[in-house]
Amino acid sequence: MTYSNHKKNNSILVVDGSEVSRTIISRIINTEMKNTRIVTCGGGEEALAHLSLEHFDLITTSLMLPDMDGLDLARQARQSDNHHYTPIVVVSGDADSRLLREGFDAGVTDYFDKSLGYQPFVEFIKSLTRRTAGLVGRVLYVEDSKTAAMITRHIMEKQGLKITHTSNAETALELLENAASSNDPNVGYDIIVTDFYLKGKLTGGDLLHAVRNRLHYSQQEMPVLIVTVPDNAQKQAEVFHAGANDFVTKPVIEEILIARIHSLLLIKQQFNALKRQAEEMRQIAATDSLTGVRSKRYLLDNGEKFVSDIENQPACAFLLDIDHFKLINDKKGHISGDHVLSELGDLLNDSFSKDSMIVRFGGEEFAIILPKTSIEMAKIKAEAIRRKVERLMPVNIPITISIGVASTLDHPNIDLNALLQLTDKALYAAKEGGRNRICIHSAQTVEHLILPDMDSGIFEFFNQGDSNYS
Repeated sequence: MTYSNHKKNNSILVVDGSEVSRTIISRIINTEMKNTRIVTCGGGEEALAHLSLEHFDLITTSLMLPDMDGLDLARQARQSDNHHYTPIVVVSGDADSRLLREGFDAGVTDYFDKSLGYQPFVEFIKSLTRRTAGLVGRVLYVEDSKTAAMITRHIMEKQGLKITHTSNAETALELLENAASSNDPNVGYDIIVTDFYLKGKLTGGDLLHAVRNRLHYSQQEMPVLIVTVPDNAQKQAEVFHAGANDFVTKPVIEEILIARIHSLLLIKQQFNALKRQAEEMRQIAATDSLTGVRSKRYLLDNGEKFVSDIENQPACAFLLDIDHFKLINDKKGHISGDHVLSELGDLLNDSFSKDSMIVRFGGEEFAIILPKTSIEMAKIKAEAIRRKVERLMPVNIPITISIGVASTLDHPNIDLNALLQLTDKALYAAKEGGRNRICIHSAQTVEHLILPDMDSGIFEFFNQGDSNYS
């Protein structure tokens, strides 16, 4: 029996008498299903021992095992509270009609023809996992009947669901509000299951109305399953008009409840997947792919608010430029130039706090906006980064930078565009003053921080005296 990494979202039990098959299947799944934990067993008894101790999201078994038939394993798994609904796949090369009929009677979900090979088998598992995933999540359960709550909670918990139970809508609403205001991703709920008729000031219908109209959760973001009375078409229609996703009637039938929850958790998972995808796309758009710092688009979208935010005052802006970068591209090639930009981006990200805005402004220019930074602190940080760049030597090429600095302290109520224009003037002065230095645009003038002239090093490196490169 072997395990893969434990900190995974899904878990699969693979039962096969062949050690070679177990090894190959585990390797492919670990490669192609990163969020999956694999447990492999060589026989049925070993598999049953694991099934009695932990929950699996999928079970695959060979038809013929050293100690029992795969169908017997399926039958015994179905008798377990933990795996009454878990998909079971039997792997066989000769599944005839009789065997198929007996297998489905035994609780087999599907068959796979092992003659197709290992890679198609893993693709089959991936497809099945996508179709059947979803019975994992955090449920806010609202029920004021102790008997109903005890029975229904047990049904949900034995499927691996994490249940937070409260007997009234007021407490449920408070829990939802606290979760909405928390930045902790582990706080919150994937689905609400509530009785429509609750004692207290708020009914289940009132809770549902608050979820949709006060907390502004859509049906995809927070699915709601209503428990109501049977044979009341008017009330059932009211449930849907109020914004419920679905309903079940009392007394709750286990198979129907689990099927409804499974369906709604799939909706929640799809919403989360789309949300993650949108966030990833936003991050891609906001990040310069070469340097790893923020993109100019990000600066244009967020810089104005950053500079004007009273909590960031005083804010200081740097505009820095790699000295003679054209010379590097001409003499060493654009690939080397890209390496220089990439390493400088890494250095800037490592040198400034996460609340700073570090942006590739264009070409070899970078803009940095520091919140809550005095002029004196800005001088210290600018000089520190200038010295770090002197020591950087990306791809064994010596580089220096010129830096222009401006502050909102000297220019109250200045907007982003005007602030960057001042830093650009200061940067131009640094270039004109000999490069590899810092200039600060104060209220009245441009202050030069006089530094040792290290500018000639790049020319000595290339054995080149032409000073027309910027």
